[in-house]
Amino acid sequence: MSTYMPTAESINRKWYIIDAAGKPVGRVAATAAAILRGKHKTTFVPHLDCGDHVIVINAEKAVLTGSKLDKKFYRYHTGYVGGLKEIKYRTLMNEKPEKVIELAVKGMIPSTVIGRSALKRLRVYRGAEHVHAAQKPEEWKI
Repeated sequence: MSTYMPTAESINRKWYIIDAAGKPVGRVAATAAAILRGKHKTTFVPHLDCGDHVIVINAEKAVLTGSKLDKKFYRYHTGYVGGLKEIKYRTLMNEKPEKVIELAVKGMIPSTVIGRSALKRLRVYRGAEHVHAAQKPEEWKI
């Protein structure tokens, strides 16, 4: 008996949809990251990109637990001297809730070629409507 080793041609990618309404951002991001990596499959190998496509809907209805809305910041640097910018997560959730989910998933995916290709299969939408009905996504329960 030999060990089954999948190849890039043998990978069958499916589409999954996650509803983030009323669920913690971290839990939604962890579930999406595991599906994007392919860790839910029995044929998972860490050296191959075997993940699936993920659609996250209702990003504006996702919640941050505790007092993270006021105490947590999204920080980035412009590249200029004194160019550190900070945005509270309350402001970010009101303006760009999709970015909150994308940043959380990005932090849970490895910073490699496989991770970057996995992030390309993530789609996040503010409301309940999405344009991927033709792909027939299956609902993933959290």
